[in-house]
Amino acid sequence: MSDKPVLSDPITLRIPQDILQDIQKIAETADRSRSWVIVRALKYYLMAEGAELLEIATARQEIKEGKVVDMDDLLDELDALTDTDDRARTDAA
Repeated sequence: MSDKPVLSDPITLRIPQDILQDIQKIAETADRSRSWVIVRALKYYLMAEGAELLEIATARQEIKEGKVVDMDDLLDELDALTDTDDRARTDAA
């Protein structure tokens, strides 16, 4: 058994012809492979929309587990912090 990490896993993917043509043009312009363009596009998706979806899923799970803060309690805590800041500014003046 090898200790080398698997660098990639081949997949089969159906891509609409118009998108594939754009990928091909970009690959030729950048002097890269179509795989490189596709992986790069997927990385950008995962950093943006994909990350947002994962954050939403995590938040939903936390709600199910009861890891929530009551909004009124949060607002009361923020009001208390604001009052403390206001008093500190008044005392400093």
